[in-house]
Amino acid sequence: MTAAGATPGTGALERARALLAAEPAARAAEQGLNDAGYLDLLDRELESTGVTQDLMVTRLVPAIYERFWRPALGRVAKGLMGPGMAEEMRIARLLLGLGEGDVVLDLACGPGNFSREFARAVRPGGLVVGVDASPTMLERGAAELRDSDPGNLVLIRADATSLPFRDASFDAASCFAALHLFDRPFAAVDEMRRVLRPGGRIALMTSVRRELTLRPLKPVIERTSGMRIFEGDEIVGALEQRGFTGLHRRLSGMVQFVGARLPGAD
Repeated sequence: MTAAGATPGTGALERARALLAAEPAARAAEQGLNDAGYLDLLDRELESTGVTQDLMVTRLVPAIYERFWRPALGRVAKGLMGPGMAEEMRIARLLLGLGEGDVVLDLACGPGNFSREFARAVRPGGLVVGVDASPTMLERGAAELRDSDPGNLVLIRADATSLPFRDASFDAASCFAALHLFDRPFAAVDEMRRVLRPGGRIALMTSVRRELTLRPLKPVIERTSGMRIFEGDEIVGALEQRGFTGLHRRLSGMVQFVGARLPGAD
């Protein structure tokens, strides 16, 4: 827990600075957490991919995201028999193989609902860094930390396709329900691979085109929603091309959960 009078996330930020590349680390030391409670390393607004991403930077969606927005959209995408939010978190923990002391990247963390779960899993000796590009999402996440700060979680605003971290900094990296919203999703996968240590684990939850989704409908859905629908073997193939092994995949409706790991150090 945070010491009395301390800003939530301050202790975790000091630990996270060791993971940052030289220039971002210097910025972090100089500016620290902003008034909202997160470290802002992004000097610009990212180009929008469509209406769904636009909603993520409003004030309404972050306020209802964790309890209403995300569960409702997830239920539509996963189907009535698909996993609920608690099961999603369990899937993420299992795919990442989280243990005490792990250092975890939660990419596109939103208000930090998964980040907080990961922080509990890795215990005080571990560290979780939640990264998002939306100021309003991070403000909401920082507000949650004021009520219950695990002491090993920090939130950072940064670009998923140009992460501010050193190579081989993390034991595990997660990106749930966001990769299909990125303008350059495979650049984000490249960055996750770069910052993972040998033996590092990755867990993704993203879209997938199933046989029940007619191919002519795919571009219509993508244009109207701003969400990319990945082909059935696209994500698995991308991970294999980047050297990941031991792939596991679970399908549910138009959603896929994919986990893999990098080979360990020699």
